[in-house]
Amino acid sequence: MKKLLYTIALTSILISCGGGGGGDTPPDPVETNEAPSTPTLTYPTNNMLCIDNSVPFTWNVSSDPEGNTITYQIQVAKDNQFSQIAHTLTSTTAAQTIALEKGVAYYWRVKATDSKNASSNYSSTFQFYTEGTGVTNHLPFAPVLVKPVLNATVQTATATLEWTASDVDTSDALTYDVYVGTSNPPTAKLGDNISANSLTVSVNASTNYYWKVVVKDNKGGQTIGQIWNFVTD
Repeated sequence: MKKLLYTIALTSILISCGGGGGGDTPPDPVETNEAPSTPTLTYPTNNMLCIDNSVPFTWNVSSDPEGNTITYQIQVAKDNQFSQIAHTLTSTTAAQTIALEKGVAYYWRVKATDSKNASSNYSSTFQFYTEGTGVTNHLPFAPVLVKPVLNATVQTATATLEWTASDVDTSDALTYDVYVGTSNPPTAKLGDNISANSLTVSVNASTNYYWKVVVKDNKGGQTIGQIWNFVTD
């Protein structure tokens, strides 16, 4: 009798612990989706002078790992940080024609998004100039930061400031005024009409510095760059 009771109790325990079969249904596999590849720009090329202000933009087609449908977003701005966006358009093809103002420096980039809303990074940024009526000189493009990178920490008693700049009028000679200071915007001109693309300045410890570059050509044109900053250790 005791053996029978023991067998019944053991059977009940096994059933209550799932020993009677019927486990939980396994979860459905998680569907993954990778972003498309980043587009590469083809036209207008970097530093180009566009004679017609109705500009046909083209870029290389992106690929999608899952074969999803891809759309493209093209942004055209009047500054290289895209804070002054002139046009933002969506295209299902790798081309878009946009009517722009004459006599203006523009910057453009493209990103790809698939049908499941995964987006690539933006492409590199290209700059170009639209020809103005009767224009004999084009303004330089805005300077591009090289170093120190934004919000970088400088650990020496001097800081080497470096940038690049270009002009669609390739024969123009470019010079630079460099402003550096602890207030925003900086007002102290530490570099005046320098021809080099860098300037080394003395700095104090534990200080936040702001700086900007004004690019000038030899025909009286100038472009004021954005304000950059770094801190000292």
